[in-house]
Amino acid sequence: MLAGISSDYYLRLEQGRNRNPSAQVLEALARVLQLDRSAIEYVLELGAVKPRARRTPRRRERVAPRILDLVRSINQPAFVTGRYMDVLASNPLAVALSPQFSLGENLLRAVFLEADGRIRFERPDMVAMFRKRVGFDLGDPRVVELVGELSVASDEFRRAWARHDVQPARGGTVRVDHPQVGPMELNLSKLGVDEAGDQLLVVFHPADAHPESTDRLTLLTSMAAQR
Repeated sequence: MLAGISSDYYLRLEQGRNRNPSAQVLEALARVLQLDRSAIEYVLELGAVKPRARRTPRRRERVAPRILDLVRSINQPAFVTGRYMDVLASNPLAVALSPQFSLGENLLRAVFLEADGRIRFERPDMVAMFRKRVGFDLGDPRVVELVGELSVASDEFRRAWARHDVQPARGGTVRVDHPQVGPMELNLSKLGVDEAGDQLLVVFHPADAHPESTDRLTLLTSMAAQR
């Protein structure tokens, strides 16, 4: 009633029997449901999708050579993730910070299935970011495989995925309990890689409010260099 549509039409939308709602209808529903900006964009994206005649296999994700050079040159823990939250590039300091940032690791698997407890990520937020990144393409074989595996193995992931939350990639402050250098409070920044819309450059860097963390990260840098 508040959105100005009939209950029968709303039911058809929920059941997927009407696949072409107008943007005006979706915006009205989003307003009534008090969705945030990220969720509204996601809903509009879903509504704009047209069925594909056939699925073409995705190409293997690759990082441009100049981005690889950039990751290696950053004197902070840094790595690049792709569409499925796989680590596509990483520098030695990132691996020294946590093995889950090693080349080839999948961050969702690492956090939900293999978490070593060093870094306290907001797990539901990671699921919401993953849903935002894959968008409407939930039939992608890699997405189906990953979501299926994690849903079977992790109750927490299954509950978070069922919420259908979406949010863009966000940085913030994270706590790292490193077994060799001790606890650290670090800034976490995520930057889009140009010309590769699904890739993010992730960098951990010290915060001025925690000078002891700067010293401990410097010590970790020295240890990584010796290796």
